[in-house]
Amino acid sequence: MGLLGENVMVPAYDRAAVTPGIAHIGVGGFHRAHQAVYLDDLMNVGEAMDWGIVGIGLLPQDAPMAEALGKQDCLYTVVTKGQDGSVQARVVGSMVAYHHAPADRQKVVAVLADPAIRIVTLTITEGGYNIDQLTGGFLGDNLDVQAEVAGAPSRTVFGFLYDALTVRKLLGVPPFVVASCDNIPGNGAVARAALIGYATLRDPAMAEWIGASVRFPSSMVDRITPKTTAADREHLARVFGVEDAWPVVCERFKQWALEDNFPYGRPPLEAAGVQLAADVEPFERMKLRLLNASHQGLAYFASLLGIGYVDEAASDPLLARFVRAYMDIEATPTLRPVPGVDLSAYKDELLSRFANRQIRDTVARLAEQTSDRIPQFLLPVVRDRLAVGGPVGLSAAIVASWARYAEGLDESGKAIEIVDQAEADVRKAAAASLADPLAFLRQADYFGDLAETPQFAELYRQALASLRTRRVRATLADLLEEVGA
Repeated sequence: MGLLGENVMVPAYDRAAVTPGIAHIGVGGFHRAHQAVYLDDLMNVGEAMDWGIVGIGLLPQDAPMAEALGKQDCLYTVVTKGQDGSVQARVVGSMVAYHHAPADRQKVVAVLADPAIRIVTLTITEGGYNIDQLTGGFLGDNLDVQAEVAGAPSRTVFGFLYDALTVRKLLGVPPFVVASCDNIPGNGAVARAALIGYATLRDPAMAEWIGASVRFPSSMVDRITPKTTAADREHLARVFGVEDAWPVVCERFKQWALEDNFPYGRPPLEAAGVQLAADVEPFERMKLRLLNASHQGLAYFASLLGIGYVDEAASDPLLARFVRAYMDIEATPTLRPVPGVDLSAYKDELLSRFANRQIRDTVARLAEQTSDRIPQFLLPVVRDRLAVGGPVGLSAAIVASWARYAEGLDESGKAIEIVDQAEADVRKAAAASLADPLAFLRQADYFGDLAETPQFAELYRQALASLRTRRVRATLADLLEEVGA
């Protein structure tokens, strides 16, 4: 890489020589700090020049990203902050174009139908796949989906993928690979089920072709990337002299494990440190059940205590002990061996990463969209432990902390802003649980039959009652004493 001024790295390659090969739907901070950086690393050593990224935003709220990247020729700055206080800045150039679908739907279909695009990657959030969390089936009653089935222009990710694949099929162009990069167990299988489920509603024959022809590799992705703030922009301008409408701040750590299932070619990602594997499930399970579930184990207790930042929560001795106990006692026994990973060291590193004071990730961000996250990250641990008679008391307390959080007031009486597409339902269930202790747990869409599972329901009830009467710190201290942690 070259340098901008004296201390900002810039692309060492001719961006005019980069041609598109990947379309990414759902461009946010994480994608720009993760996948795009891996491609930029390769391009800086003369590799993957035909794998430039075309970013796509499908939502009206993606318009600011379209404007910011449009004004900067899709260049942006990644600022990495280490636990040791070091700060580095680099300009990333692997994204060569960005298209906002609400402004030009046909352009997005044309981009996806272009034979040059051989891979489509997705970061559309855990809830973006429209999959029933209990049955794994596609939810066809979504209003946008129903409108598209009735003939309306596509607005959903499934509609755009379907439209582009239909064009490619008609033209005899091989289909692109669809690679989910979202935090979902078996994200490749989930993406496959979602797209085939959608296509079945439109044209069963096309659904059959997709099922036979399109590959959906699974992946595990990891890099803590908080939301960009005005202070981040000011710091970049003041310290590095770079004016950037939408930089990305992230930790130094990054990881990507990817199923090697790309019949039409792929970049040499292994040369950039990506772990290519025939089976990424052990990596995925490790990350979801340790990192992501532990974030949930911090978020609601910290919110109730009035703690605003993740590093502060992870540096609190009681909260840190609780999270480590959850990882050791309940999550780790559900994991398969992970090639090349020392789990004890991995857990040590997780707590160190959470406590990185430079990142300033917010507790509120971790607590967003809980109705998507707890079922994906934590409840698989619960079900695996229950199946073998293992302990679930710490997991039950995490679920109880969500119920107490959903009441909307922290321990000082301050209002909590709940950001969740199911906010009305969870607030209603939390209010009902004041009279019926298991009302929150009876939300079957999230918890299945756990309210009727005595081993879990009683532990949950006890934890919720303690959180209300004895508050967070006494509750956690008792739990840790019970498990000897």
